[in-house]
Amino acid sequence: MLLDSASLYFRAFYGVPDTVRSPEGEPVNAVRGFLDIIARLVADYGPESLVACWDDDWRPRWRVDLIPSYKAHRVAREVPGGVDVEETPEALVQQVPVIREVLGALGLAIVGAPQHEADDVIGTLASRGDGPVDVVTGDRDLFQLVDDAHDVRVIYTARGMSNLEVLTDGVVEGKYGVRPDQYADFAAMRGDTSDGLPGVAGVGEKTAAALLAEYGSLDAIRAAAADDSSAMKPAVRARFAAATDYLDVAPRVVEVVRDLDLPRVDARLRRPDAAQRDALDALAARWGLGGSLDRLLAALPD
Repeated sequence: MLLDSASLYFRAFYGVPDTVRSPEGEPVNAVRGFLDIIARLVADYGPESLVACWDDDWRPRWRVDLIPSYKAHRVAREVPGGVDVEETPEALVQQVPVIREVLGALGLAIVGAPQHEADDVIGTLASRGDGPVDVVTGDRDLFQLVDDAHDVRVIYTARGMSNLEVLTDGVVEGKYGVRPDQYADFAAMRGDTSDGLPGVAGVGEKTAAALLAEYGSLDAIRAAAADDSSAMKPAVRARFAAATDYLDVAPRVVEVVRDLDLPRVDARLRRPDAAQRDALDALAARWGLGGSLDRLLAALPD
């Protein structure tokens, strides 16, 4: 099981009241909510191993160099030569280090990669997995990883933890009219305002899906648009001509990286040993983790 950690702790932060506080009065709603999410996932899906995939860089410079608007509206402060600061509620910023500390004390694997997003870590780990993989996220971009032949599913959280959606090849095709291996091309054409991706003007989901059904890939669609003898309508042809510069780079931005050089980690789920339990007891007392930590510990296999 691969967790899109930021997606989940943002969901926890907004899903659990900010009145949930530590004994010292600090907010711990994201910490407790994140632990409850993991407990629910482990109990319901029974993974043998789990990795909390991390955004070491939520807005990699190489993606911004290709499309400057990429996530630009979410930048709180630019950091020349470093990682830009994302616009994030201060009450959540305070909790992210606590989340990492608690995950570490639990012995759960945390994996990130310099200059890459958690999506890229997930893409790499899912691609090199030698057994069934469940990707847990609220981000549609990761639908491109769904692959029945290699037992890769996405557990989609956008409708809440009580209404999770498990995406397989057939589900993706039923929702969007495209295969998962076409999804990145589909997303590049459609665009995504939440990521600052403009897409092709005048090409929405239905048109993008219809074009992929007819031509198979974005490359083939662009070839047809550039071919005056093709049956493509002039208006559609003009839209793709106007979007040439964007389409030259958009696939690299939208496609998740699948070949990062990541460390091998022991991600097997197990109960904490005595030393870990002492550290967890101390963290539970300091931060008031209460039933959230208890529920996760109860869900872990012996």
